[in-house]
Amino acid sequence: MSETTPAASFGRVEEDGTVYVITADGERKVGQVPDVTPAEALTFFERRFEGLAAEVELLIARVHNKALSPEEARKSMKTLRASIPDANAVGDLQGLLTKLDALAPELDNASEARKAERAAAAEATKEAKEGMVAEAEKLAESNDWKEGVNRFRALLDEWKALPRIDRATDDDLWHRFSAARTTYTRRRKAQFTQWAEEHAVAQGIKEQIIAEAAELSTSTEWGATAAAFRELMDKWKAAGSAGRELDEKLWKKFRGLQDTFWAARTENSAARDTEFQANLEAKEALLAEAEATMLPVTDVNAARSALRSFLSRYNEYGNVPRAAMAGLDARIRALDAAVKGAEEANWKRTDPEAKKRAQDTVEMFTAQIAKLTTQIEAAEGRGDKKQVAKLQESIVTYTEWRDQAAKTLADYE
Repeated sequence: MSETTPAASFGRVEEDGTVYVITADGERKVGQVPDVTPAEALTFFERRFEGLAAEVELLIARVHNKALSPEEARKSMKTLRASIPDANAVGDLQGLLTKLDALAPELDNASEARKAERAAAAEATKEAKEGMVAEAEKLAESNDWKEGVNRFRALLDEWKALPRIDRATDDDLWHRFSAARTTYTRRRKAQFTQWAEEHAVAQGIKEQIIAEAAELSTSTEWGATAAAFRELMDKWKAAGSAGRELDEKLWKKFRGLQDTFWAARTENSAARDTEFQANLEAKEALLAEAEATMLPVTDVNAARSALRSFLSRYNEYGNVPRAAMAGLDARIRALDAAVKGAEEANWKRTDPEAKKRAQDTVEMFTAQIAKLTTQIEAAEGRGDKKQVAKLQESIVTYTEWRDQAAKTLADYE
C-alpha cells in the first residue's frame, strides 16, 4: 500500500515520486519524478504551473496595453484554455481559466472599439479618396500641362498609400480617378502634338527668314536693306514659337546676321559723316573767299563770271551735314542776289555779250539740274531715299537760280 504525502493545497506526491494535481473535479496524475524528495517533485510541477501563469499574465497585460488585436488575443486565449485543463502542472489551474474568462468582456469592448475605429478609418479613407477623385476630375479639364502631371503623380502615390475600403466603393472611386487621369493624359498628349506641329511650322519660317537675312547681311544698299531687315523682324515675331531651346539657337543666328549688317552700316555712316564734314569745310572756305572778293559788286561782268566759277567749284564737292545746308544755301542766295542786283542796275547798259552770259547761266543751271535729275534716278534705283531727298533739295535751289537767270535773260530779250 503506497504512502501519500500532501505537498500543497493543489497537489500531492506519493512515495515513488508520482505527483497529482487537485482540481474541482478530483485529482489527476501529472507525472513522476523519481529519486528526489516529495517537496522537490512537487516543486518541479509547480514551476510548470508558474510558466503557465506567466503566459496568462503576459496575455492579460498585452490585452490591457492593446498590444494585441482582439482577434489575436482570442486566438492566444483559445490556445491557452486548451492547454491549461490537461496541463502537467500543479497549481490553481481553474484560477488561470477564470482569469482568461475575465478577459472576454474586455475583448468584446475592444472588438467594438476596433470596429468603430475601422469604420471611422474607412470613412476617412473614403472621404480622402473622394477628395482626390474630385481634384483629379478638375485637373482632367485643366490646361496646366506642367504642374498637372506632377500633381497626378502625387495623387497616385497618395492613393496607393491609402488602405482599401469596401470593394464596390473602392472600385468605383478608382474607376473615376483612373478615367480622369486618362482624360488628362490624352488631352495633354494632344496639346503637345499640336505644339510640336506649330513649332515645326515656326521653325521652317524662321529658317527661311535666316536664309534671307544671310543674303542681306552683306548688302550696301543701306536704306533698302534696313527696311528689309525690319520686315524680316515683323515676320519673325509673327512666326510664333519653335520651342524654347530651338528659338534661342535660331534667334542667335538671326541676330548675328542683323548685327553684321548694322555694324557695316554704322561704319559706313561714320565714313560718310567724315566726308560730309570735309565737304562742309571746303564749301565754307569757298563761300568766304567769294564773299570777300565779289562783295560789294563793282564789276557786274566780273562778278557774274566769278559767281559761275564759284558755283562750279562749289558743286564739285558733295553733300554736307543736313544741319548746315540751310545756312550755306542762304549765303549763296545772298551772293547771287548781290550779283543780280548789280546786273539789274546795269542791264540797260549791257551789250549782247551780257545777254550771252545770261544765256550761258541759264544753260549751266539747266545742265546742273539735269545732272542732279540723273543722280536722283540712280539713287532711286538703289532705294537710297535719303540721298534722293537731298538731291531734290539741290534741284529746288538750282531751279530757283535758273528761273532767276532766265528772268534776267528775258529782260535782255
